Amino acid sequence: MAVMWPNLIFLAGIISLFHAGYSAAQHRTYMRVTEQEFISLPSDIGVQGLLSLLLAMYGILHIAGDFKEIRANVQLQHKSWETVGNRPTFYTFAHRGRALSPNYSPPKSKTSLDSVENIQS
Repeated sequence: MAVMWPNLIFLAGIISLFHAGYSAAQHRTYMRVTEQEFISLPSDIGVQGLLSLLLAMYGILHIAGDFKEIRANVQLQHKSWETVGNRPTFYTFAHRGRALSPNYSPPKSKTSLDSVENIQS
């Protein structure tokens, strides 16, 4: 039976929050119909909205249960610095070396560099 209380608290908070929103809309409509200037919501609607929000937050936090600690070092503690620093997405094979250095000569192996060179020629 103790498991049911957070669910009821959350449900009561959400229903009360919707009621506060409906009351605010109804008050706004009343002000428009009576042609009065709308300055702000009555304090009881604001207090109801705030307490409803706190009630719903309290309920949902107890429904969610215990939170686990987020630790990034668990995944990284068995890796070396070289492995962590390796970022293959930043590898550049078609660089501007030949344009910046007059003595640059590309490698003579059959790699992706040759196909890049053929495409650029």
